[in-house]
Amino acid sequence: MANLKEIKRKIASVKGTQKTTRAMKLVSSAKLKRAEEIATRSKVYASKLTELLTEIAQKMKSHDVDSSGIDNVFMRENKNPKKIDIVFVTSDKGLCGGFNHQTIKEANKIMQEYINSGVEVRLSGVGKKGIAFFKYNQVEMLNQIDDLSSKPDYARSKELIDSLVEDYVAGETDKIILIHNGYVNMIMQKVYTQQLLPVDSSSLELTESVSMSEMDVEPDDDDTLLNALVQKYVEYTMYYALLDSLAAEHSARMQAMDAATNNAGDMVKKLSIKYNKARQEAITTELIEIISGMESLK
Repeated sequence: MANLKEIKRKIASVKGTQKTTRAMKLVSSAKLKRAEEIATRSKVYASKLTELLTEIAQKMKSHDVDSSGIDNVFMRENKNPKKIDIVFVTSDKGLCGGFNHQTIKEANKIMQEYINSGVEVRLSGVGKKGIAFFKYNQVEMLNQIDDLSSKPDYARSKELIDSLVEDYVAGETDKIILIHNGYVNMIMQKVYTQQLLPVDSSSLELTESVSMSEMDVEPDDDDTLLNALVQKYVEYTMYYALLDSLAAEHSARMQAMDAATNNAGDMVKKLSIKYNKARQEAITTELIEIISGMESLK
């Protein structure tokens, strides 16, 4: 009977866990829908911003800029960087499968590659899970931002990236890299590694032909306009990474909780079979004892 009570207690415990994971799945599903809508709207703005930057870069190229590339502090590639900034985005909460692990793994890999090449790396983290990992491994961090990945805020995001851009413009660093786990669809996430600065001009798909837009760029205003646009581009890219990461987090958590719910269901079935077998064995044993007792009385 003690064994039966123990199995029954386990079944009740697993069923309670199953109810919790099912509820968390439903919550993540609702949050995912809202986060996906916000990320989709933001992506439209980010795409238009990139198109505008591409067009201005095209028109700059048609002026007196050297054919080898655009001579601008935000686009001047340093072939031998001495110091770089790496910014990663993870979640503030767990229970989302391998979502954070993938981002941390990528950030750690890139950081080690640069360190092995003799490049100094400054690490900035957004999200408690990633920060906790690097602190545990005694990795020094320049910035540690909590409660931003779970509640994306443009002002706080801008404050973080602007401080890094200032160091880049001042020549203290040579490159800024952003790493985040982004949303692809409800069942898939993808780790994105993006070089924020210097802006990779090849990624803008520059061509010799000038865009057909009515916008005109005067040569004397090239740096002023481009600098302001690149600043906005970098700020919004950082903010969009937070929105994209949040949508991916809810997607990963929804999957993880769905898998946990199904696993709990399988465990309940196995425990129920085990309970029934133990109960049948107990009944059989009692019957044998009764029959043996009756036989002994004859």
